[in-house]
Amino acid sequence: MAFTLTSPAFAPGAAIPVRHTCDGEDLSPPLVWHGAPPGTKAFALVVDDPDAPSGTFTHWLLCDVPASRAGLPEGVATGQIGVAGTNGFSRLGYGGPCPPRGHGPHRYRFRLHALSGPLGLTAGCSRAEVDAALDGATLASAELVGRYERAGGGLSSKGRARKP
Repeated sequence: MAFTLTSPAFAPGAAIPVRHTCDGEDLSPPLVWHGAPPGTKAFALVVDDPDAPSGTFTHWLLCDVPASRAGLPEGVATGQIGVAGTNGFSRLGYGGPCPPRGHGPHRYRFRLHALSGPLGLTAGCSRAEVDAALDGATLASAELVGRYERAGGGLSSKGRARKP
């Protein structure tokens, strides 16, 4: 059986609902996975936007999710499950899609890693620390990609940036 990651909130390649973005309630979407390889002792989740203007932007780092889990509920609170890293907004936990207005749709990659053991990182760990710890600990990875585009142009009629 293949290792797969899905969400009841959106289909692969489809739009991420507004409630899971900065334009809505900014709740993490529910996630479900199947087919983790034998020997999986923990999971790590990395959510990023490879289309961000300044380079890949990290929206969520969640490490050491117990191997007994087969998913995450909607709206995971920081510290509720696993160890939260620092996202690109300089906050712990989930920060939903929030691309610049008028920039076109962005892709959001939800990548779940099945691990041979816990990464052992502490709350607030960085993306670089997570990436380094994943190297050599990942047994398999599953990916779900969603899309999001914010409505509206970038400037008001007076030439000032619009507020989100």
